[in-house]
Amino acid sequence: MVKRRKIYEGKAKILYEGPEPGTLIQYFKDDATAFNNEKRAVLDGKGVLNNRISEFVMMQLNGIGIPTHFLKRINMREQLIREVEIIPLEVICRNVAAGSIAKRLGIEEGTPLPRSIIEFCYKKDELGDPLVSEEHITAFNWATHQEIDDIIAMTLRINDFLTGLFAGAQIKLVDFKVEYGRLYEGEMVRTVLADEISPDSCRLWDMTTGEKLDKDRFRRDLGGVTEAYAEVARRLGIIKEAGGAEILSFSQDKSEE
Repeated sequence: MVKRRKIYEGKAKILYEGPEPGTLIQYFKDDATAFNNEKRAVLDGKGVLNNRISEFVMMQLNGIGIPTHFLKRINMREQLIREVEIIPLEVICRNVAAGSIAKRLGIEEGTPLPRSIIEFCYKKDELGDPLVSEEHITAFNWATHQEIDDIIAMTLRINDFLTGLFAGAQIKLVDFKVEYGRLYEGEMVRTVLADEISPDSCRLWDMTTGEKLDKDRFRRDLGGVTEAYAEVARRLGIIKEAGGAEILSFSQDKSEE
């Protein structure tokens, strides 16, 4: 295995120095966390599934003109990505009341929202990623007015596209979280989609049964987390089987490929 310089390690991924200037290698771990890292586990194969699903989604978004940091998948656990300056915001797009918005506003979970709602959280683990307004963002110079406009426009486009993509697989896109970064190209700076899009960062419900196919299975002790992620991958045509044999083979794949 080639030793690489570690740039950053988060809860679910590690970033390593890339093979060329301006690139990084993003490694997907099997670690699962919830409630600001209070609940932790290692789920064999989760990182491989998230890598495959995020690759698929990022390629689809690149195809419709959404700029992303994604370049290519290297192996079962790693992606080659562009190096960007992460904007310190988590951007949440909600279509159906679930999770924190249901609790905050006293809305029954599963209630369709009047329209898609975008929320911003300050990306700061030690503070619990607090909800913030556009006024906070511009006052503290986390992003400019233009960047906020670009982020909102891109997030709504992503939402429209992913809603249709998942609907074709009989999956309801309840909500999702994305992050953005600044890509420096000479004198130009572009806002691009970064991080990942996977069942770790989306709420995905079966359209018929309402079964949860996302990280809520871990948060709520429902079990079958990797099986649910594999089912999402199967429905999207990324893998052929959602059975245990393929998941076991995933768990044995390492970055040395």
